[in-house]
Amino acid sequence: MNFYHLEAKKMNGQMVRMDEYQGKVVLIVNTASKCGLTPQFKELEALYQDYKPQGFEVLGFPCNQFAKQDSGSNKEIHEFCQLNYGVSFTMFEKIEVNGEGAHPLYRFLKKEAKGLFSSEIKWNFTKFLIDQNGRVIRRYAPTVKPSKIEADIQKLLK
Repeated sequence: MNFYHLEAKKMNGQMVRMDEYQGKVVLIVNTASKCGLTPQFKELEALYQDYKPQGFEVLGFPCNQFAKQDSGSNKEIHEFCQLNYGVSFTMFEKIEVNGEGAHPLYRFLKKEAKGLFSSEIKWNFTKFLIDQNGRVIRRYAPTVKPSKIEADIQKLLK
């Protein structure tokens, strides 16, 4: 299995195959609307706007597995992100990132880029950087601000 064989549902219910992102640099993030790290949406959107013309995508995956910090409906989450942070990058339906119900995309990401002590996602806003060939280049801890990933994005886009 590789990144381009996976798929997920957008907030509008439309199924998207990851091969739509072939040839692009992709940053995948598990998000939450009521987390101390939620303001990262602002930096994620800024990166998206700055590098979208060069083939960069941000894919947001809401998750309610960490302290129930994204308990709203998909519609409520989408509206919150747009109204409060101007999010225009693609947001997908709420998923699980750990456990038996973990989305296949996250099973793949965790296998390709393990965390410090285990492969499990520890908290909201864990980030995975994917290159233009669908390879997971790096996993970033939740506390790593999106702006700190900019140099890695620039390297891949060259």
